[in-house]
Amino acid sequence: MQVTGSMRSTGSESWRSWAWRFHPNLLVPGRLHFPQLALRRRLGQLSCMSRPALKLRSWPLTVLYYLLPFGALRPLSRVGWRPVSRVALYKSVPTRLLSRAWGRLNQVELPHWLRRPVYSLYIWTFGVNMKEAAVEDLHHYRNLSEFFRRKLKPQARPVCGLHSVISPSDGKILNFGQVKNCEVEQVKGVTYSLESFLGPRISTEDLPFPPATPCSSFRNQLVTREGNELYHCVIYLAPGDYHCFHSPTDWTVSHRRHFPGSLMSVNPGMARWIKELFCHNERVVLTGDWKHGFFSLTAVGATNVGSIRIYFDRDLHTNSPRYSKGSYNDFSFVTHANKEGIPMRKGEHLGEFNLGSTIVLIFEAPKDFNFKLKAGQKIRFGEALGSL
Repeated sequence: MQVTGSMRSTGSESWRSWAWRFHPNLLVPGRLHFPQLALRRRLGQLSCMSRPALKLRSWPLTVLYYLLPFGALRPLSRVGWRPVSRVALYKSVPTRLLSRAWGRLNQVELPHWLRRPVYSLYIWTFGVNMKEAAVEDLHHYRNLSEFFRRKLKPQARPVCGLHSVISPSDGKILNFGQVKNCEVEQVKGVTYSLESFLGPRISTEDLPFPPATPCSSFRNQLVTREGNELYHCVIYLAPGDYHCFHSPTDWTVSHRRHFPGSLMSVNPGMARWIKELFCHNERVVLTGDWKHGFFSLTAVGATNVGSIRIYFDRDLHTNSPRYSKGSYNDFSFVTHANKEGIPMRKGEHLGEFNLGSTIVLIFEAPKDFNFKLKAGQKIRFGEALGSL
């Protein structure tokens, strides 16, 4: 009744003046404010919810918080609400489910009349050079998956024979150099743990080189020869790149470790944003040895790259619907019948991605090993990475 009397006694005042008198936090130029008492009560109810239910209720508000202009929802922070971080919000996206759906869509056979316009749009968007393809006729590819995994003409990628290590794929050099303090850079200034990436050292029965002493660091467990150093190189494959990868040198693959995990984007911008991105994502680690000691090649999965295929490994199945976080599966290629493993020649076909992703090389070499690279440069399969 008092409010009604006040409204009558101030009839000349506008509604805005009245609202400002009774709720001074309701109207602020450029912002949308809410009654704080009601919000505090509501947030108190949210705090009593289970964690899954709380995430479900907070997620839409968080999306609006980052999308709406002028910070329309920022006053909520004054009454105790905090938005989910952008990284946590991105991690909550079901990228594995989306990647499986994309993989099935890629298998759908396109009508003959639709193939040229669909593939032409992809070629224009990502700058694909079809003159290098073994089959240039776009009508030859029945579905998107076949087009992504197109083979190249033999002369399109000559393999450099004068250098010790060649690029296993087309792509962009994100980082390279010596491994220091058991940390590897995924991009400049953003590192991840070498042991988290490769996992615990495998059984010495599966290795062709002698074990390290128990007190050695993880890096020293991999460096098996005195005077050698551990090196790394990260190559990012864009969607328009050639999607197969090859053996970067003459080596023997003795072990495979498969890490089921997330399928977040691995483009350079995302790699700067999310620390240890490569350790979160699904990946296949191939380890063995070359003439200088330890050698490994890791194929890292990404969004819409639900399928990582290794040609000689028929038991490998990636992007399964269910997996235990932090788990991994080991498989040894060293058997009683084959005590050496799988020999690979430089340039030999090794595997393929379903779209674009990342290759990480970690290997042992003498101290005078030199990379012939620049960070950020484009590289093609067969070109030199480095030599002694």
